Amino acid sequence: MTRAFRSVPLIAVLLASAATPSHALTTEEVLMYDKPDREKVLLEGARKEGQVVFYSGVIVNQALRPIADGFMKKYPFVKMSYWRADTEEIVAKVTAEVRANNVVGDVLEGTGLGEVSIQAGIVVPYYSPVVNEYPERYRDPRHLWTVTRLSYFGTSYNTKLVPPATAPKTYEDLLDPKWKGKMAWRIGTSTGTPLFFTNLRKAWGEEKAMAYFRKLAEQKIINFGAGSARTLVDRVMASEYPIGLQVFAHHPVISAGKGAPVDTQLMDPVATVAAPMQITKGLTHPHAALLLVDYILSKEGQGIMSKAEYFPARPDVPALDSLNRIVPSVAGVAENFISPEDFNKYAESSEQIYQDLFR
Repeated sequence: MTRAFRSVPLIAVLLASAATPSHALTTEEVLMYDKPDREKVLLEGARKEGQVVFYSGVIVNQALRPIADGFMKKYPFVKMSYWRADTEEIVAKVTAEVRANNVVGDVLEGTGLGEVSIQAGIVVPYYSPVVNEYPERYRDPRHLWTVTRLSYFGTSYNTKLVPPATAPKTYEDLLDPKWKGKMAWRIGTSTGTPLFFTNLRKAWGEEKAMAYFRKLAEQKIINFGAGSARTLVDRVMASEYPIGLQVFAHHPVISAGKGAPVDTQLMDPVATVAAPMQITKGLTHPHAALLLVDYILSKEGQGIMSKAEYFPARPDVPALDSLNRIVPSVAGVAENFISPEDFNKYAESSEQIYQDLFR
């Protein structure tokens, strides 16, 4: 009995030692650390680091500042700084930092960031247990990105020029001769025409999709290359174009809520892309970076995204009531998730389809 009694603390010691790192962890080991004491290791390391820097595409007042406030309230010993920019600017800045071996941005986030930054060699794998609370399709088996928010794409139309009852409801409806020369779409951006083609190629297969594209080319779609994604919706609202294709589905809905003559029509399948969150190669605050990743993926962090009029990727955090109707699962329309890998895989060939048929 005495021996059994004395063996209990010995077993406890052995278990504790097995769960605790016996040496100083490298940055790579920290980023992929998955032992039971992960939170303890991150907290201890983040206290020493004292800061973390976030580069993101979300709006400062709506999302970045609330995320920083919430994160620093939870972890008051870590100062969070941020910089807001478009994806292209983030990639350019981080690439320069990595090459100069002077990395400032620890965590990166933005629509279209995924494979671009991976191919540039500026991001590294990392592990977060919170990702297990997300659908399988939103996970990367390589651990090079996690999903912060989603973007759904649809067709916008001017409700004065196109009464809702007559608005095209399907991709096939776009082939109606009455819409010839009355539709515009975004060119010169990866989420414009290339994503439109990629969505249908992935959903329908090459043969059916190409047959459709050849018919659609006869509709003389107007190529719109001026301004941001929002600008095309503004032009539809101003009656310059009756219909705008391949727009962020929430933009018309937000404007309609303010009285503008515009609305969104989701078409089956709805192209959906993620805003990937990644960690920079050569970062100096790995422990704090992982705390920030966990926070943004958490229910609290996703709630901030929702309040900021973004679409949370986390399934137990709904979008705002005013936007929820354009979430495909709520609208009863199939969602076609275009992963960062697919985004990149089809990009060049989808752009070529535009050049061959629509330019």
